[in-house]
Amino acid sequence: MTTAAPIRVKPRKVWTPSQILLTLLGAAVSAVFLAPLVWALFTSLKSETEAVEVPPHWLPKVWTAQAWKAIFETGNITNWFVNSLVVSVCVTAVVLLVSALAGYGFARTEFRGKGALMGLVMTGLMVSPAVLGVPLFTTVQQMGMVDTYWGMILPQCAPAAMVYILYKFFQGIPRELEEAAFIDGAGRWRVFFTIVLPLSRPSLAAVGIFTFIASWNNFLWPYMVTNNPDLMTMPNGIATVMNSYGIQWAQLMAGGLMAGLPLIIVFVFFQRQIVAGVAHTGLAGQ
Repeated sequence: MTTAAPIRVKPRKVWTPSQILLTLLGAAVSAVFLAPLVWALFTSLKSETEAVEVPPHWLPKVWTAQAWKAIFETGNITNWFVNSLVVSVCVTAVVLLVSALAGYGFARTEFRGKGALMGLVMTGLMVSPAVLGVPLFTTVQQMGMVDTYWGMILPQCAPAAMVYILYKFFQGIPRELEEAAFIDGAGRWRVFFTIVLPLSRPSLAAVGIFTFIASWNNFLWPYMVTNNPDLMTMPNGIATVMNSYGIQWAQLMAGGLMAGLPLIIVFVFFQRQIVAGVAHTGLAGQ
């Protein structure tokens, strides 16, 4: 009669002092970053009277969803959310297309004035968007795009930083891959769409995520170009959460959590692409 071989149990690793220290440090940093979110959640579950009590306290004395009900009933938050989603998705799609084409053109084609044109694009990195607000608004107004989706979308689609990121990435792709495709009879467009873009997925994902987050959080430009309450985005709509008694803090916190929810979801599901994109584009060393 054969006996079963004894199962080896791996000895449990003992944590070193450095591992314990790093874990405690990571927990402390995480707590610092999570504290505002937890405070906003607890405040949104208080009544407006309790939300402004002094001294403040973390946990509600009486748990209520009054602020959440009010912001859905009177705050028009559904329209704000849809507007932000439409604008951010359209801006992201246009920026990805424009940045990929421009970055590939700079990386792989030679033409007269290429250096000067690249320098002109790079000057966009040194100009604050707030400085361009007045001339952009004048242009949009003359084109009749005030209080329209296009008026909010198009001025956000000139991404110098994203062009530079993809330009540097395309420079790192071996030319031999494209030359082999050219020998087989492929044209420039086919090489771009079947070889270059599939190899660029990490960088494209990073550019798309960064663009979506920046567009979703954009407050100034949608505020300047829209007067229609039905076209407000989330940041603009939440800024209107007040009445004759002042800011409604519980409703403001509920709206802030709603506005931040898509960004949290994007980070949770695409954090691997964010890290890979940063590593591939060289942003970590900038």
